[in-house]
Amino acid sequence: MSIKSDTAFKPQLLSMLQPGTGFIRPYFYSPNPVEITSYALEVMTDLQFVPAATTHAEVSVATASQKMIARGVRQLLVVDSEDDVTGLITARDLAGRRVEEALHATGGSLEQLKVRDVMTSEVEVIALEAVLHARVGDIIETLKHSGRQHALVLDAAPFTGKPMIRGLFSASQIARQLGIISEQNDLSQTFTQIDQTISERQGKSAPAPTV
Repeated sequence: MSIKSDTAFKPQLLSMLQPGTGFIRPYFYSPNPVEITSYALEVMTDLQFVPAATTHAEVSVATASQKMIARGVRQLLVVDSEDDVTGLITARDLAGRRVEEALHATGGSLEQLKVRDVMTSEVEVIALEAVLHARVGDIIETLKHSGRQHALVLDAAPFTGKPMIRGLFSASQIARQLGIISEQNDLSQTFTQIDQTISERQGKSAPAPTV
């Protein structure tokens, strides 16, 4: 419906900011720096507050890569026409052996390669109930055990009970929140840096030996 040309817009009432006024924080906000013993929710990207970055299986890998750059993310949920999640594609998938293997299998060119050719369709998930009781260290161990950069968190729709992706964990994001600055794309290197940082912090917090 178009707005009538004679619509009169009115300035809204303004008032002075009062002393003692705070500001709204995210639901799982913590003012303290993230540590290995922090609650896992502090490093989870919660899709109730951050819109999911998605793509479709028939999209070209070039388009998927551009979308990651535009959104500032390193993974996309692959969804179908009903917006149901069918897989996951990451920046590692687009820069690793999967692309070479897909090119060899399809016999096509890089421009013809689709998300479906390199995406992960068998995706492991963590139940939100488990995450509620987990610590950051638990999530790191989970990612290391699975050998993956990302892990999805599964919840259920409140009225229908339909399984829904509630959030996700990223090894690189966890590293950043722990204060680790790394340009490494190698997953094992990321975990090595996390382990080294944890060891250093534990060493600093350990009491001095008695003489």
